[in-house]
Amino acid sequence: MNALVGERLSIITSKAQTTRHRILGIVNGEDFQMVYSDTPGVLSPNYRLQEKMLEFSRSALVDADVLLYVTEPQDTIDRNPDFIEKVKKMSSAGTRVFLIINKIDLTTQDTLERLVEFWHTQLPEAEIFPISAQERFGVSQLFDAIKEALPVGPPFFPKDQLTDKPARFFVDEIIREKILLNYDKEIPYSVEVEVESFKEEDKLIRIDAVIYCERDSQKGIIIGKAGSALKRVGSQARKDIEDFFQKQVFLQLFVKVDKDWRSNTSRLKHYGYDLS
Repeated sequence: MNALVGERLSIITSKAQTTRHRILGIVNGEDFQMVYSDTPGVLSPNYRLQEKMLEFSRSALVDADVLLYVTEPQDTIDRNPDFIEKVKKMSSAGTRVFLIINKIDLTTQDTLERLVEFWHTQLPEAEIFPISAQERFGVSQLFDAIKEALPVGPPFFPKDQLTDKPARFFVDEIIREKILLNYDKEIPYSVEVEVESFKEEDKLIRIDAVIYCERDSQKGIIIGKAGSALKRVGSQARKDIEDFFQKQVFLQLFVKVDKDWRSNTSRLKHYGYDLS
């Protein structure tokens, strides 16, 4: 979505389950408005948080004029076969489905040809687009195809709006991205970030944010020896937040324990994992 919108709205890492929420990216031209909905990846859920993430993905099927099913060379369809069946039904019912094979710069021509044939058998009515979002290969052709496939209608959002999410959301996401990049194993998937204070002044934004983890042992790992790990995350996040808002940022990070929050329905609702 970042490549299609032209702005960095969704965080990017090599780890699975990077995206947790449904994020809208809005592209405005002189005579058109395109609204992209970036959802969490499709998987078989193991705990309540992942169930909520899958609900975000399913919700995108309800109101999509064009469904972009994004896959990569190493993907298989066993992550959630029920979801594939829903996509097949949508395609058979007349919804335009674009099967996007991303990261083709990381594979060979022979492998790509086999992938195209494989996905053609899985989703025979889908249109297949091999692209590399990072290298910008095939992105403009995909953009034009999406624009051509969309129905004519009035704009849903003001022309100057880029997304449906508030500023605090992107601070949360940037910090969480740095956690994904700096910690291994279960730590990145056990944390949630919440901005407690966001004060914008003329030349400075003051931000206090809390990193919540599930256990005391995780808290120590996140902070690191003499606070070194947390300082590294804060420094990296501050630079990206400044780039995002084009303003100097003073960022303070705190770490707290919210025991088993990923399986607690009320806590998930508090953190925004609820469609209602």
